[in-house]
Amino acid sequence: MVAEAKEIAPGRYRESHGRYLEDFFVGDVYEHRPGRTLTESDNTWFTLLTMNQHPVHFDAKYASKSEFGRILVNSCLTLSIIAGMSVSDVSQKSVANLGWTDIKLPKPVYVGDTLYAESEVLDKRESNSRPNQGIVKIKTTGKNQDSDIIMVFERAMLVPKRGYAVDDIVDC
Repeated sequence: MVAEAKEIAPGRYRESHGRYLEDFFVGDVYEHRPGRTLTESDNTWFTLLTMNQHPVHFDAKYASKSEFGRILVNSCLTLSIIAGMSVSDVSQKSVANLGWTDIKLPKPVYVGDTLYAESEVLDKRESNSRPNQGIVKIKTTGKNQDSDIIMVFERAMLVPKRGYAVDDIVDC
């Protein structure tokens, strides 16, 4: 379901990822793999790139005096990775993200943690204004290597019906 090979010419196939509106069913849960182990470089580069100046993300001495006792992974990096893990499965064919809600961070993430993600389909409906598309709402949960929930969020996406995704229409 997640990846399929489409024949684009006799004996020639192109990989295609993601789901069409018809492929989503309320209550289904998709486990996203592979996991991702976070490195110090990931955290430092992301923190500096986004101009996050909080020393708990890149100053070991400062972080050692915090209640966490060590450097914390930037929560925006965690969000980006957990969301990214879901793309090839739930949103690779989407037209747009329509909104993110209820982002929760119940446990800290540290350098060296390995993250995993899964998404549950909460709602699906046809678009009122776009006959070839629909709206899918999912809840994505991120867990660490110990199966502790480290992040939960919901998002809504505009998803095409079968035959109307960009890669169905354009040779890309």
